[in-house]
Amino acid sequence: MSDLTREDAFLTLYTDLAREGPGAAADLGWALSVAATPSAARICDAGCGSGADTVTLAKERPQAQIDAVDQIAHFVAAAQKRTAPFGARVQVYQEDMAALKGPYDLIWCAGALYFLGVTEGLTRWRTALAPGGAVAFSEPCLLSRPSEAARAFWAEYPQITDVAGIRARVAAAGYRVLGEQMQIGDAWEAYYIPMAKRIAKLRPEATGALSEALDEAEREIARWRAAPSEIAYALMVVAPDLPLPHE
Repeated sequence: MSDLTREDAFLTLYTDLAREGPGAAADLGWALSVAATPSAARICDAGCGSGADTVTLAKERPQAQIDAVDQIAHFVAAAQKRTAPFGARVQVYQEDMAALKGPYDLIWCAGALYFLGVTEGLTRWRTALAPGGAVAFSEPCLLSRPSEAARAFWAEYPQITDVAGIRARVAAAGYRVLGEQMQIGDAWEAYYIPMAKRIAKLRPEATGALSEALDEAEREIARWRAAPSEIAYALMVVAPDLPLPHE
């Protein structure tokens, strides 16, 4: 495996993993409830990865029409295979999540909105929402009085704020918060524990770019293990502010 590119090494690491980021099915169920997403909704999974949450959406809303989008062809193919049992009501596309068309009753985005920016992404998606629609997203969040270990974990994301800062970015896009909760512990274990097992499986024959990718992933897991009770995503359910009477 010494001839792999950096991108190929990344994809090799993530092959056969259930998730490409922290999360849990229960969190998605909570978000659907808070957003009051109807049974026959039109839903988008933006930045769907290999489709773990797309499957949960399809199960939670069995009458819904679901679109899932991702820019990485490898993940799109995996998500298409994973969602095939749901038939035509679940469609997976290789597209830019910045250019969603809709209209959607719910846009779900697990750990990927930071690529666009919270304010910027929500602003773009406003026209993709159906009347009464909502966005549910998870965003890196500093808890109160973070330790040095927690700050070190997020060192490569200098834009990170506490939850008040996330609320401010939501408000700047003209949205209001319908509900929020923290993803700590279990949601991260569901991501990192399988990854650690995948690293162990690949390690004996890893060289070159793959070995470097495994090293980088191990360092990330070690930083999480240094402060697991402090590493959090804020899961937010938000909706556009109602227009003023004269608008």
